[in-house]
Amino acid sequence: MNADLSKADWYKSSRSGPNQDCVEVAHLDGGTVGVRDSKDVAGPALVFAPRDWDVFNAAVKDGKFDRS
Repeated sequence: MNADLSKADWYKSSRSGPNQDCVEVAHLDGGTVGVRDSKDVAGPALVFAPRDWDVFNAAVKDGKFDRS
């Protein structure tokens, strides 16, 4: 999925420290969501369709990605 990221307003989680490596998220036109590496802001970004982002967030909240 292609998206114009040039005017995206990127943000990190409020739980991120100022010097920690994190991912950044931007809500884009049409409900899509961009995700990028905060260490490489000029690098590639993933773009999720709205439904895919919702499914991913639900899985995170349900602990589906927690390490055992």
